Amino acid sequence: MKLYDTGVYLNNGQEIIPAAKAQLPVSQEEAARNTIAYSILSAHNTSGNMDKLQIKFDKLTSHDITFVGIIQTARASGLDRFPVPYVLTNCHNSLCAVGGTINEDDHMFGLTCAKKYGGVYVPPHQAVIHQFAREMLAECGKMILGSDSHTRYGALGTMAMGEGGPELVKQLLSQTYDINMPGVVAIYLKGTPRPGVGPQDVALAIIGKVFGNGYVKNKVMEFVGPGVASLSADFRIGVDVMTTETTCLSSIWQTDEKIQEFYEIHGRAEGYKELKPGNVAYYDGCVEIDLSEIKPMIAMPFHPSNTYTIDELNANLDDILADVEKKAQISLDGKVPFTLRNKVIDGKLYVDQGIIAGCAGGGFENICAAADILRGTSIGADAFTLSVYPASTPIYMELAKNGVLADLLETGAVVKTAFCGPCFGAGDTPANNAFSIRHTTRNFPNREGSKIQNGQISSVALMDARSIAATAANKGFLTSAENFTGEYRGQKYFFDKNIYANRVFDSKGVADPSVEIQFGPNIKDWPKMPALAENLVLKVVSEIHDPVTTTDELIPSGETSSYRSNPLGLAEFTLSRKDPAYVGRAKEVQKAEHAIENGECPLDVLPELKSVMETVHKEYPEVGKGNLGVGSTIFAVKPGDGSAREQAASCQKVLGGWANIANEYATKRYRSNLINWGMLPFLIPAGDLPFANGDYLFFPGVRKAVEEKADSITGYTVKEDKMVPFTVTLGELTDDEREIILKGCLINYNRK
Repeated sequence: MKLYDTGVYLNNGQEIIPAAKAQLPVSQEEAARNTIAYSILSAHNTSGNMDKLQIKFDKLTSHDITFVGIIQTARASGLDRFPVPYVLTNCHNSLCAVGGTINEDDHMFGLTCAKKYGGVYVPPHQAVIHQFAREMLAECGKMILGSDSHTRYGALGTMAMGEGGPELVKQLLSQTYDINMPGVVAIYLKGTPRPGVGPQDVALAIIGKVFGNGYVKNKVMEFVGPGVASLSADFRIGVDVMTTETTCLSSIWQTDEKIQEFYEIHGRAEGYKELKPGNVAYYDGCVEIDLSEIKPMIAMPFHPSNTYTIDELNANLDDILADVEKKAQISLDGKVPFTLRNKVIDGKLYVDQGIIAGCAGGGFENICAAADILRGTSIGADAFTLSVYPASTPIYMELAKNGVLADLLETGAVVKTAFCGPCFGAGDTPANNAFSIRHTTRNFPNREGSKIQNGQISSVALMDARSIAATAANKGFLTSAENFTGEYRGQKYFFDKNIYANRVFDSKGVADPSVEIQFGPNIKDWPKMPALAENLVLKVVSEIHDPVTTTDELIPSGETSSYRSNPLGLAEFTLSRKDPAYVGRAKEVQKAEHAIENGECPLDVLPELKSVMETVHKEYPEVGKGNLGVGSTIFAVKPGDGSAREQAASCQKVLGGWANIANEYATKRYRSNLINWGMLPFLIPAGDLPFANGDYLFFPGVRKAVEEKADSITGYTVKEDKMVPFTVTLGELTDDEREIILKGCLINYNRK
């Protein structure tokens, strides 16, 4: 795999020419307009300026831990109907067993909203969000926005993006998605994958190469080159969905007769059209990949970029496992002992669990290939277990018809319904100290469901379904699928449209205002949020120095997902795995803001603020009643990797958070979530911090600085009767984003 250190030209879809060596009859500017990404973005841009995009999407999609908050936010802003097709799937809180009625209450909320506002409702266990979108929503040349970070349908010619809920709210209110024109990086494929190598292997190889250096961060990955033709539609989909883990903005692939066949199989032939770059296309970078050189891969805990070949791991077990332990101490803050070296038996690594599931692993070809490897074997009667989750009921149906389901069950594997739980810790949580291998999307700490705050730790490595099956056939000892010498049968897929026709509610875009929305006791409105004050006093209530902080660490997944319809209830879990004292500290400071809102003196409820204000008044005597906001902030080196969940930001705001301070934001979507919840996305240079956890910070004239588009803002650390100055920046903000921050949140911005 080769990363080019300059831009490149792609000539006739085949030849890569580094920009410095190019002698072509078109300018760079003209060639840049010949990418597939440019053509799609241009067709959806409403600004008239391709440098400053204002995008309107064709379709929206959400699942059942995001759609309640999104619709509640839009309702508060005057929503009367869905202006574009909006699909509400139920694949995350499908297990209506924890928390009483609250999960099914959310589902009924979704169904009644689909009726009232003119949407589509997919009942639990029918399909995971992204498989339904592939089967029923994707169209070549279109754009889809989803409130899940793995919203990626580029292999089917659809440019899709995963964002926090407020960006979907904007689309529901006929507003736009505003971004600068992103860079476009060519992912140039050549060669053909060797037997035993699946899409997860290719994806992990890419992630391991580009995540750490930010090569494609916030850019569009455009898959081109002769190697694309060697990949089936399912294979391309399996690579595409994992592009999220590179921190790219979106993805798009050239299309061909294999994608045309996909649309025909699903009864939507009209959704296909050929997409390919122009004769000469310019890209801002290029990742050149020889598919024939990729071997079965494994991403060790605790990140998809922690990659090795399986052969490399097996040959260097002790060294690599020792390195994993060192990285684990950073990820786990040393709170629990962690080792995998006790899993080595007679020189081989023993695995406790295998899972093939969800939008990445639950595809038809993945499961059929796994069954080919397992056929005639068994997973054994020891600790090792294997669970398989087909990504949709139509896939499940075809596996039943072609005999694969029976083949799997005979081995001792368990085949379950379409559900995203294994990806975020709501199902199949391993035992303490157990090691799970999964064809799912992420392996962050505790994302498998264990709780380090309770002294528990299990861990996940990511692998392709084929090598998981080879490991299962070897009774749990880690095995590469290249060791399988049998035949892959390559069964053909047949799609049964009647399954969805019989169960999915589709309003056909017709709203029925007479429908009453069905609420449950856990579904709460967003609390009132104040506008940005003239001056801010903020207490630092958490300080995180991990190289990257995931959204799972900011607001945990798993058991907390049932509370995402309850802003105050969910907020109690904020940073619970990373900094359990955060909530108490934030709520203590929030008392002062509540006092200000009620016309009371904040010093009466937060006595420690008295000495802070005395110091402030020495230089700023005018700061006080009517022009002061008091709240909290956190520092993290690089927060926001992973999920699109808006609650990573909104929970901080609900608890009185006014800002994040970071050296860098891991993803655009997390920074957008901060802005949409009225939080200042401060940036501070890397190095020694001018403050520490527990310090008070003072930002005079912060509202004016936002209004006047100041390049930098001066803050002060207030302690020991002194104010020590430091500087933060906000980065680029659109006029609308500034107004959202000034008004306190997107709800206030849109409130009628």
